Amino acid sequence: MKKDIILAGVGGQGVLSIAAIIAQAAVSVGLLVRQSEVHGMAQRGGAVLAHLRLSDTGIASDLVPQGGADLIISMEPVESLRYTAWLAPEGALVTAAEPFINIPDYPDIAVILKTIADFPVNRIVDAAALAKEAGLTRAVNMVMVGAASPFLPIRSPSLEATIAAMFASKDPSVAEANKKAFNLGRIAATKEGAK
Repeated sequence: MKKDIILAGVGGQGVLSIAAIIAQAAVSVGLLVRQSEVHGMAQRGGAVLAHLRLSDTGIASDLVPQGGADLIISMEPVESLRYTAWLAPEGALVTAAEPFINIPDYPDIAVILKTIADFPVNRIVDAAALAKEAGLTRAVNMVMVGAASPFLPIRSPSLEATIAAMFASKDPSVAEANKKAFNLGRIAATKEGAK
């Protein structure tokens, strides 16, 4: 088993937290993990990229080859399209629907979402609304972990346990809101897949 993942977004969206949760959950179920990150200028809204490779056998490199990603998880629609050259033909593209408009000539969002919807396996998730429904607007990245979970080789209880452990030092309501966000994202991705 091998699962190569590209994670994308901009600074402050929690891309690296998503990578950390998936990586820790993968280790907890006995998988090997390699990860690489690029987050230069992230504090100023710049692009954040992580390569995450999971396998039950050895992993030769930290980097996912172009055309080899089984999954792209993106916190932002344009950032998801930036890395489609890495997506395998049968790979899944999972993105938050809400744009992060940090440039004056941000492309037409309707065109961007239509382009994403044309990928054979895709999920466009109203992540901000689901995080708000979970009771914590900052939990958008946990919504996206949930939305990506049907495509991961890790069962939901292991991901939920990792989320709970990550937020164990916080107020219990924060941990509960993040777990709820995860589950709302998972349900949304499943409904999308049922269309």
